[in-house]
Amino acid sequence: MKQKIKEFSKKYLVGFIIGSILFGTLGVYAVTYFPGLNTTYDNSDSGMTSTNVQDALDELYNVCVPPKAADQIIEDNNLKKDPYECRYFFTGSGSKTNNYISFNQEQEGNGGWQIVSVECDGTIKIKRYSYIKKNMFWDDSGSNNWARPATLNTYLNETYLNSLSSEAQQQIVSHNWSIGEITPSNKDLKQQIIDENSKTWKGKIALLTPSEIIRTNSNTSKCGTYGDIGQQYSLCRQTTWTITTSRPYMLLTPIKRENKVSYISNAGYLGGVGPNALNNMYDIVPVLYLSSDIKITGGTGTQSDPYTIE
Repeated sequence: MKQKIKEFSKKYLVGFIIGSILFGTLGVYAVTYFPGLNTTYDNSDSGMTSTNVQDALDELYNVCVPPKAADQIIEDNNLKKDPYECRYFFTGSGSKTNNYISFNQEQEGNGGWQIVSVECDGTIKIKRYSYIKKNMFWDDSGSNNWARPATLNTYLNETYLNSLSSEAQQQIVSHNWSIGEITPSNKDLKQQIIDENSKTWKGKIALLTPSEIIRTNSNTSKCGTYGDIGQQYSLCRQTTWTITTSRPYMLLTPIKRENKVSYISNAGYLGGVGPNALNNMYDIVPVLYLSSDIKITGGTGTQSDPYTIE
């Protein structure tokens, strides 16, 4: 999409500026030189959703402008703009990534939470530092469709959600989650993200996706795709903060042409497992979105001094 906007600008910008200078107004010649804002154009290879000029401009604007929530977090070199979507990910390894946040009155020792990403809609995506449950099926019927709903979906959005403090429940917002199928061991992160985004579910609590695991890795040259991590996972494990349990934990994403769902191992390996496998070997690590209305009022993001919420 950026290339198309660039070509569009080159074609019309010169005439537009000259006309504006001569006649002292931008409005008159905007109609003459620019096509209608509802003009439909081909955006199939952009990886975005806009289908007309107005939406494209709005979408491009949102990609370029950081969300206000990012300003609330103390500037940190580990908060990186994502090249694929309007998101800002925390990258890095272990305790060196200052993305800890106090939520539900939990500290690192008895749970604690970490910021995954800051979204352009102002919400903040966070994951629990450690698991909340094991010995549980992703789905006891064997379906890999999270929206069905899966057994784990129901557990997280009913039993677990209701176990949180009333204050924490008010801070969570219902959000769209990407639940599209992916091709394992692929070497194309852009296409993987498109695949993940091809199907969505709206709810309050879910899991990380494989692409989020990849995008929180600071070693983009060697650990930038699913296939890269598969080939050198022991190396890639050292440059991500997302492996916070001593055992594999379940992910949100189903596997194409296989009745499996994704997981990340404690060794750093991305793989797939049957949704009704004996998941006593896999931990459950909840992920959620904090409302755009919250404010970060203190803390530096370290384990001993996590960000605090107003």
